Amino acid sequence: MAPGTGPVHEALAALPLVDHHCHGAVTADLSPEAFASLLTEGAAWPGVSPWDTPAGLAVRRHCAPLLDLPRHAPPEAYLDRRTALGHAEAGRRFLTAAGAEVFCVDTGYAPHPLTSPAELARAAGAAAFEVVRLEQLAEAVAARGVEPGEYAAVFRSAAEDAVRRPDVVAVKSVAAYRTGFALDPRRPADAEVTEAAARWLTAGGRLTDPVLVRHLLWTAVELGLPLQLHTGFGDADLRLHHADPALLTDWLRLTSGTVPVLLLHCWPYHRQAAYLSAVFEQVYLDVGLALHHTGPARCRAVLEEALEITPFRKLLYSSDAYGLAEFHHLGALCFRGALAGLLQDRVDADELTLSDALRIAAWTGRDNARRLYGPPVSEPASDPSGRPTRKV
Repeated sequence: MAPGTGPVHEALAALPLVDHHCHGAVTADLSPEAFASLLTEGAAWPGVSPWDTPAGLAVRRHCAPLLDLPRHAPPEAYLDRRTALGHAEAGRRFLTAAGAEVFCVDTGYAPHPLTSPAELARAAGAAAFEVVRLEQLAEAVAARGVEPGEYAAVFRSAAEDAVRRPDVVAVKSVAAYRTGFALDPRRPADAEVTEAAARWLTAGGRLTDPVLVRHLLWTAVELGLPLQLHTGFGDADLRLHHADPALLTDWLRLTSGTVPVLLLHCWPYHRQAAYLSAVFEQVYLDVGLALHHTGPARCRAVLEEALEITPFRKLLYSSDAYGLAEFHHLGALCFRGALAGLLQDRVDADELTLSDALRIAAWTGRDNARRLYGPPVSEPASDPSGRPTRKV
């Protein structure tokens, strides 16, 4: 059988995906410098172009043909063609090529103007739902003004209001960025929260107080929706060794039997995340972000390591695409090819039946997310206002 062919490849190529964690796409044409900056989680340094990375090479190889360019088109030709088409048309091509039927969109990080979930859905011909970032909500509460003794109740009320919206399917925390996960796992006492709120409200700035981050995580559990947690790989604002999900072990013991906890991205701690998913009922994971940053040449290795011990009902697909619609497409392309390749090889080696492989492919690409976030639908659903209903 030729590489990249077989019934598992065919099934995954045709499977409508649920991208359970991503961001919007840019809503303006980009300068060469701005485009290059979005190719990387780092920065463009003198003499080091973000195009000369696995992600940059993957864009030239796998995205250029969608802009009617030859494979491996040089960056200058790529950007000229993208600008000639315009950001809206280029975005539409990449988003539809991703083949996702649902996008779950984190709206809490937007240093660039981005599509809303509804705009992303229209461009993709799909449905989209919102993931509420809780740190942003807490900071909005502080910015409006609140007494330290009232902070906990006001934040809880704001969070409850946010998750009541019919298009919201999950909440997210970036505690990995703000404090790391080496936190006291216990729910903080009311007096601790008031004292910490007084310090923060006086000092201002981002939410980085460990007590208030603990309070935020416990509030998330009480909201009852799936909780997404950034872990592992991220930008330079992160201390990577503090983002190891294994540091959450004691907190996961205390929150057992509550809400699903979805460990996002995970690399290079995807094996630790896999362990947690194997021993805690509520833990799930993905390897989004690592997929397009390792590119088709190496994403299979990451996915295969994540699947060494992960129960097959515990792995989900995400792209974590931000800004460049190319990454919505590349995330899906890398995921389909990597998962199909490793499953087809196991079928060929008689380690899996074909029916087992097809079931695992559907679970991972779509059905695990549907089970966690809401009942399945075959068509994008909207209420009379045009917003999607709360079904994934």
